[in-house]
Amino acid sequence: MSPEQLLDSTQAANASAAEKAAEKAEVKGYFETTGFDRWNRIYSDSDDVNNVQRNIRIGHQKTVDNVLAWLQEQGNLANRSFCDAGCGVGSLSLPLAQLGAGSIAASDLSEAMATEAARRAAEAGIPTSQLSFTASDLESLSGRYDTVICLDVFIHYPQAPAEDMVRHLASMAEQHLIVSFAPYTPLLAILKGIGQLFPGPSKTTRAYTLKEEGIVKAAAEAGFKPVKRSLNKAPFYFSRLIAFEKA
Repeated sequence: MSPEQLLDSTQAANASAAEKAAEKAEVKGYFETTGFDRWNRIYSDSDDVNNVQRNIRIGHQKTVDNVLAWLQEQGNLANRSFCDAGCGVGSLSLPLAQLGAGSIAASDLSEAMATEAARRAAEAGIPTSQLSFTASDLESLSGRYDTVICLDVFIHYPQAPAEDMVRHLASMAEQHLIVSFAPYTPLLAILKGIGQLFPGPSKTTRAYTLKEEGIVKAAAEAGFKPVKRSLNKAPFYFSRLIAFEKA
């Protein structure tokens, strides 16, 4: 590689890193302010939601219910540790704790989300020794857990960074990895392009659809194989859910 090519490559990498940092800051800022208010209502029993938000609530709950059912099929949860990466306001962590999960480390990019989740857990009488919340991006997460779960977070990641994140989360999982994402299909690509998939004020940050084969390949590279799949959908909500096990 010539010096000129090396310089161009370095500049491109720096620009890409700067773009990623700017996008992460945009997402974090959104979920600390306007986004927090909106999504806190969506993931609650509030009637103060529009039809789009209500359907997103229904679709997301289907995904959570699938995960809880899959985990219960695996047997005793009491001796297992869990990481809920991108926990939001605790839609998965709280019911998982109430089912008797041994320990859950939950985190969210938004401190406002993590704080609200902790408030809900305390209100439900769930001890911090069983369920703890922190504010963190996915890239900064570390530790080892029996099961790592990341639901409806990859919508903020383009394909290549999402695949990198699958490998990172898999490196933290001893036995199980469960992820969900908006799947790429020609129809969804068209809907997204004309603004019907993520309409109006809900389209405040970039939303990405991902190719399933890339996610599965990334998990395979980290030593995990898919064992369960589901596609949960409601109007304005499309989520491919995949459970992986250590191969």
